[in-house]
Amino acid sequence: MTLKLSRFGQKFSGRTGIVSLMDDLGSALNENPDMLFMGGGNPARIPIVESVFEEKLQDIVNDHDKRHSMLGIYSSPKGDSGFRALLAEYLKRTFGWNLTRNNIAISNGSQSAFFGLYNMFAGEMDDGANGTIHLPLSPEYIGYQDTTLLRDAFTATKPTIEHIDDHMFKYRVDFEGLEIPDTTSLMCVSRPTNPTGNVLTDNELAQLSKIAADKGVPFIIDGAYGLPFPSIIFNEAKPFWNENTILVLSLSKIGLPGVRTGIIVASEEVVEAYSNVNTVLSLASSTVGPAIGKELLANDKLEDLSLNHIQPFYRDRAGATVEAFNVALKGLPYHIHKPEGAIFLWLWFEGLPITCKELYKRLKDRGVLIVPGEDFFVGLDKSWAHTHECIRISYAQDSEVVMQGVEIIAQEVRAAYE
Repeated sequence: MTLKLSRFGQKFSGRTGIVSLMDDLGSALNENPDMLFMGGGNPARIPIVESVFEEKLQDIVNDHDKRHSMLGIYSSPKGDSGFRALLAEYLKRTFGWNLTRNNIAISNGSQSAFFGLYNMFAGEMDDGANGTIHLPLSPEYIGYQDTTLLRDAFTATKPTIEHIDDHMFKYRVDFEGLEIPDTTSLMCVSRPTNPTGNVLTDNELAQLSKIAADKGVPFIIDGAYGLPFPSIIFNEAKPFWNENTILVLSLSKIGLPGVRTGIIVASEEVVEAYSNVNTVLSLASSTVGPAIGKELLANDKLEDLSLNHIQPFYRDRAGATVEAFNVALKGLPYHIHKPEGAIFLWLWFEGLPITCKELYKRLKDRGVLIVPGEDFFVGLDKSWAHTHECIRISYAQDSEVVMQGVEIIAQEVRAAYE
């Protein structure tokens, strides 16, 4: 039977960057159980963190009321009230933000949160014009591209490239060239940035927030890897929020991707609107993540895990992986984006004779799964050669897997140049 799909069906059932990424994670394992997974966003297994989760889950299971609250009831439209109250109190006490539980909503993962938020603000407006989303720094998260009902919903500013040394670089926001289109109804950044590990400075974030406010549009900060948790940031940075900011957090990268818990911190007006959207889309949000989250927030254990265990683990792993690539790629025209956070390295092979997608295919044939970079350049013209010369790799797997992957990636890149 030939499916006669609506425009919605055609858009969201097609092969997109994020669909290909997630499909690869599943199918590659079935095809090759020995595949070296260096492409996905799964967090690392950190024994001390996992032991805390096990302890907290056991506490919940052993308590009849807690167990029933986690498994036996729907949450309120905004999400578990107790978790939201504890989180608001923590954020107010720690950072001085003027918040209550009414400033926080829970979603079934941050991907779901972005689907709701993006389509709340971008798309056909009352005046018939199409509101769009501007990314002041691209490349950006591959999953943004496919979340809007509106086609071509994104515009972006091309970054400037700062060469730190022969083999390390950093993307910078081009404030001089930053032109916000008149159609813009929302601005968004991730911090740290997926895929590059770039961390916008406190000053850059303040500048972008003011630009958004002057434009009269909300400013979204995707903090899935960042502040205040899981705090996978390796340089000095402060959490940021104000009434015009929508801060999106997640429990995934503390080590709980399976509980699908996204967190929206915003004005009461935005939270109320989002919770109504979320009720229509999901009816209610998962209660498993908030149940564990309440246990972690009750004694500031979440902060302890983030700062004293999760952050140091990834900082050390990032340094070791950069060092391994510097040895393996010696003599080649490669550049690594300065790893300032998240769980990825972003590699740029200048003048690569093949496309990054071809390199991805060759590596997959060798049993190494990475992500080609071209789909991350959301909102930018793909005629820029740079967009076809980059790849994203994860260093969250076991160190032996990462080091094997580094060697095979270097072999294939060297073969491509030679």
